Amino acid sequence: MAAIQPHRPVLLILAAFSRYSEAIEWGKERAVQAWGPIALQSEWFDHGETNYYQATMGPDLKKTFFAFESLVDPVGIVEWKKASNQREAEYQSLGRHPEARPLNLDPGYLTEAKLILASTKDRDHRIYLGRGIYAENTLYFTRGAWQTRPWTYPDYQRADYHRFFAQCREFLRHQLLAGTKPGPDAC
Repeated sequence: MAAIQPHRPVLLILAAFSRYSEAIEWGKERAVQAWGPIALQSEWFDHGETNYYQATMGPDLKKTFFAFESLVDPVGIVEWKKASNQREAEYQSLGRHPEARPLNLDPGYLTEAKLILASTKDRDHRIYLGRGIYAENTLYFTRGAWQTRPWTYPDYQRADYHRFFAQCREFLRHQLLAGTKPGPDAC
């Protein structure tokens, strides 16, 4: 029988998208308050691979990713998703924009081998974690590059996303080699 081992610390990632830059900045500020400083931020990508969000979020969506400085225990993913959903509802309640969902916040984590995203939707490829939250292995890293799965969202198949996640992976590897201890698991 193999001995049970704790998971290595992971890099907390947050995807934020909206048609309003002020909404994304608001989400960023709240995330920094909860999870600490941001180590890496992606460029602002056009989010046009699907019309799925247009009815609730409007057109011309932009998306960016934040990778947080402190490595964390991946068991926190349930709380990260619940907190992100609460922040979305809080921003919507401010009434600054006419859309039903002016801000979308999607947390996940990155290891040297994979990118895991949290979801509230059950699908055949998602694993139930508890409290209404599921996990999806969206990308995996092999042969020096990020690879997609049959279910990988169209935007997560983009080379520019993969370049950012490669930077995140290098940051994570550096932190792990330096012996960085996991940060607080705040939500």
